[in-house]
Amino acid sequence: MIVASKKTNEFWSPTIGVFICLKCCGCHRTLSAGVSNVLSVTLDEWTDEEVEAMVEVGGNSAVNSIYEAHIPEGVSKPGPDASHEQRTKFIRSKYELQDFLKPGLKISSNSAPRSLPENTAAQATSSAPTSIPKPECMEGAIGLLKFTILQGANLAIRDMLSSDPYVVLSLGEQRVQTTIQKSNLNPIWNEELMISIPPDYGPIKLQVFDYDTFSADDIMGEAEIDIMPMLTSAQAYGDASQFGDMQIGKWLKSHDNALLEDSIVNIVDGKIKQEVSLQLQNVESGIIYLEIEWMSPS
Repeated sequence: MIVASKKTNEFWSPTIGVFICLKCCGCHRTLSAGVSNVLSVTLDEWTDEEVEAMVEVGGNSAVNSIYEAHIPEGVSKPGPDASHEQRTKFIRSKYELQDFLKPGLKISSNSAPRSLPENTAAQATSSAPTSIPKPECMEGAIGLLKFTILQGANLAIRDMLSSDPYVVLSLGEQRVQTTIQKSNLNPIWNEELMISIPPDYGPIKLQVFDYDTFSADDIMGEAEIDIMPMLTSAQAYGDASQFGDMQIGKWLKSHDNALLEDSIVNIVDGKIKQEVSLQLQNVESGIIYLEIEWMSPS
């Protein structure tokens, strides 16, 4: 059981992961619930998830090391005798405006679809790809693409000290996603995701999210995957089993895409495959490594 470290800490915020004194409680209540949801330590019931989340955060000192990493000169933390107005101004700057975070860091709460089943919160540890049965193509589709999400590297922090990332791929109304990797900025998934390709296909949208228990999942970056080089190569060569191992196409790195390096389309053991390394966009850091395989509709 978690108890407040001081008798005056009668409240807590599961959104942030801190205990709150009575004087600061009213200031926190002026913030939106998505920023700080205030509950009573003794009167409100604690769920197992809430207890685990508070333990994982590490207490008020750990939170302050993030949210008060760079308090500028001329700004002082309110003391015990500070007025309500002084406390409210500092707390709003600290948690809502995030003025004191480390430069380049932003703890956001952007909305994300939350369709992950509860049992996906466990971290995947298998080194072999998690495979799924080959699904049937959607009516009118020209084929299937199998995406093996291999791993991520140097992903952005969206919780106090880490993130719980998962990857989402979407094309039109199709949306598939990996499991959650708990508290891991360099996750290894090795998971296969399937998408049917319609005749009027566009790029695949890849997004990485941080799973949050008490608020909307935070975006951790995104990128677009141009599948035209793969599909034109696959259609040109037809039955790849008739050919030996060889390069048949290429997606070139440019300032207009998220590639870390040129992505080569190869025939390997009678299969058409493409390795892709993506630098996530609209985020401070993060790389996703994946492999694409063409699967004909027959």
